[in-house]
Amino acid sequence: MLQTIVPRNLRSTSVRLLAQRSYQASTQSVLNQPLSSADPEMFKILELEKSRQRSGICLIPSENFTSRAVMDALGSVMQNKYSEGYPGARYYGGNEYIDQSEILCQTRALETFGLDPLKWGVNVQSLSGAPANLYVYGALMKPHDRLMGLDLPHGGHLSHGFQTPAKRVSFSSVYFETLPYQCNEDTGIIDYDALAKSAQLFRPKIIVAGASAYARNIDYKRMREIADSVGAYLMADMAHISGLVAAGVVESPFAYADVVTTTTHKSLRGPRGAMIFFRRGVRSTNKKGVDTMYDLEKPINQSVFPGHQGGPHNHTIAALSVALKQAQTPEFREYQGQVLSNAQAFSQSLIDRKYQLVTGGTDTHLLLVNLTKSRGIDGARVERVLELAKIAANKNTVPGDRSAMVPGGLRLGTPAMTTRGLVEKDFAKVAEFVDRAVDIAVETAKNVKSSKFVDFKAELGDDVERVPELAKLKREVVDFARSFPAVGFSVDSMVYKD
Repeated sequence: MLQTIVPRNLRSTSVRLLAQRSYQASTQSVLNQPLSSADPEMFKILELEKSRQRSGICLIPSENFTSRAVMDALGSVMQNKYSEGYPGARYYGGNEYIDQSEILCQTRALETFGLDPLKWGVNVQSLSGAPANLYVYGALMKPHDRLMGLDLPHGGHLSHGFQTPAKRVSFSSVYFETLPYQCNEDTGIIDYDALAKSAQLFRPKIIVAGASAYARNIDYKRMREIADSVGAYLMADMAHISGLVAAGVVESPFAYADVVTTTTHKSLRGPRGAMIFFRRGVRSTNKKGVDTMYDLEKPINQSVFPGHQGGPHNHTIAALSVALKQAQTPEFREYQGQVLSNAQAFSQSLIDRKYQLVTGGTDTHLLLVNLTKSRGIDGARVERVLELAKIAANKNTVPGDRSAMVPGGLRLGTPAMTTRGLVEKDFAKVAEFVDRAVDIAVETAKNVKSSKFVDFKAELGDDVERVPELAKLKREVVDFARSFPAVGFSVDSMVYKD
């Protein structure tokens, strides 16, 4: 029988082709698998997190539930592209649609806050809020220049210059010389007179008007006057209230500030990112009519890139653009009005239950409860009881506190649960849940001989069934939370519905 002899080079080519096809098929199979097949462990964690969000009450004022459309953009092909630089001036090719996305985001950012593009510009590349603040400091100050911000125990933020007598805690206090201003400990209101006196002595380059746990509107006009008196830039950090500002339900800092920073995932209800707004045009005019122009745009843009970052997160910028479009709708403005109404109803319900609120109430989306004065308990212990009952809140310092780990306050907010549909009467029920959790914390603390928080946690344990009142509270909270819609995902598609 005759045998066909295949030349060696043809045999080698055939083997290579088969290997290539096998590689291509296996690679495509791996890359196009859904998460449930590609990584069951991570898929389970995500599904459990969906269940936690649906079955609990979120009272953390810096959290929110973003929309399905925002999450679609966040998990999109925009993730794949590198784009160091700015629109029209990139260090990589293939960025025509990335440029369109970033320009659209910038345009919508200015529109959302009613800003004239001749007078304001915006950088949307910052990865998050604290870095955005650093980028501004780096643009406008040299190392060891002076910065003033609200003291952390009085409602400020770490990135505004926090330090202790023993340690420079925040990056801003390491790179720059910082001096905090504070609230009046009796009223809880920012002491603007004391700030003005301190500024005259300290002569800061930047004064930050912003907070992370301050329930009242900031007097931006007074802050502007103080900044002008010492020749300082006024920087507003509106991270917490940017959604409220966009909707026009609280005073805007843009009328007074030189620079405005914000995160994008809190009340603005977007993805996790940040924006830096900066003034353009005339800064001041002297007695002879000579104008001094703002020089902020180039230093700030250079501070972001290449000063502190490389390529921006294009999927985040795309998702932020979607969120900004949503923030221009009547529904968003109605939502922000409801956030305020809910915060006031929540505050009043707690006051009716004999709780003392720092400043006596709220003008914004958050409230700060002084638990030490109200019930003789600290925020860390109450936070733990609430967590076991499926209520997410956070311990927080109040004016006069000395410890950030076991502070006397509890910070509560309404944006997240307002997104899920709660109204005033529902927050009255939430206040009841919080009150019951405080009762449990107080009673548990009585049974612990040690003053250490770790011993309090051990007494509670992780099994709520050990404490009948806590088990009952948890069941009621879960039933209550599940009666409201989930946001951003379908309950029908959930693995863990119960």
